[in-house]
Amino acid sequence: QVQPVESGGGSVQAGGSLRLSCAVYGYTYYVQCMGWFRQAPGKEREGVAVIDSAGRTSYTASMQGRFTISQNNAKSAVYLQMNSLSPEDTATYYCAASDRCGGSWPIFVAADFRYWGPGTQVTVSS
Repeated sequence: QVQPVESGGGSVQAGGSLRLSCAVYGYTYYVQCMGWFRQAPGKEREGVAVIDSAGRTSYTASMQGRFTISQNNAKSAVYLQMNSLSPEDTATYYCAASDRCGGSWPIFVAADFRYWGPGTQVTVSS
């Protein structure tokens, strides 16, 4: 079993930064792909960024340049550095893990990921 657990959410003013962390517990050797998704109230879950075991990254276009995904050497943790935050970034952010990235790389969707964390809330005020 694999269990991601997020941390680092909170409240920040527009223009500020936050760094989210996700620790992956369990059979971490199984994990070859990790990603971040988010879901705002009343909206569908959307992809933010994904990173594979080789360190390749892919971002949703609207977040590239502001957000940076990274992982530790053991591939047991993934991070999301978020800069220049706006109120539109307010959402619950979820960490996800899987044994492989989707076959449509660099496109990624929630269905590509089997294991999910409980989420961490990010609130950006204007």
